[in-house]
Amino acid sequence: MSGITTTGAGQDSPEELRASIVRRLDEFDHTTAPLDGARGAAVVIAVTSRNGEHGIWLTKRPSKMREHPGQFALPGGRIEPGEDYATAALRELHEELGVKVDRADVLGRLDDYVTRSGYVITPIVCWAGPDRETTPNPGEVAQLFFIPMADLRVTPRFIDIPESERPVIQMPLVGSLIHAPTGAVMYQFAEVVLGGRATRVAEFEQPVFAWR
Repeated sequence: MSGITTTGAGQDSPEELRASIVRRLDEFDHTTAPLDGARGAAVVIAVTSRNGEHGIWLTKRPSKMREHPGQFALPGGRIEPGEDYATAALRELHEELGVKVDRADVLGRLDDYVTRSGYVITPIVCWAGPDRETTPNPGEVAQLFFIPMADLRVTPRFIDIPESERPVIQMPLVGSLIHAPTGAVMYQFAEVVLGGRATRVAEFEQPVFAWR
């Protein structure tokens, strides 16, 4: 299966990219995880473009936030009563970045990821469209990054830590290292959607600072 073309003269059009993402996600047999006392949460990988280049948004959380301050994150948060995962993901995208996306623009989902801090995160992939204006909420977003699709193909790093037998994943992006759960979700998106490889990420560990 050929990969999605995201750069250069042969870059897929927005219509071709959207159709390819839907096809890849439909073909991917995503896994779900029971809550077992954990809290449900959703994050959104919103596919957009800037000046003709396809990509997604990544945020950095403010240093004074109560949970996971200063860490890199995809837009998202806990599931509120009466919501499903897609509804929560789109609500968080609007609350954090000021970007409103219709339910019809949800393209699919990736594997649930169980965090050390007591959440089961469901990643939702949606279509945000080209050149969207963003208005980041300063209470939730300290920095907003546009990550080109080509950059998501970066080779991840894996390190060992004494606290766990599982390898810690690190995605070298934006001049830093993006760890799980965010790094794991972004890596699976790159593998499944851009590369057409049914790669699992549940075995990848978070760094100890993200366990709380």
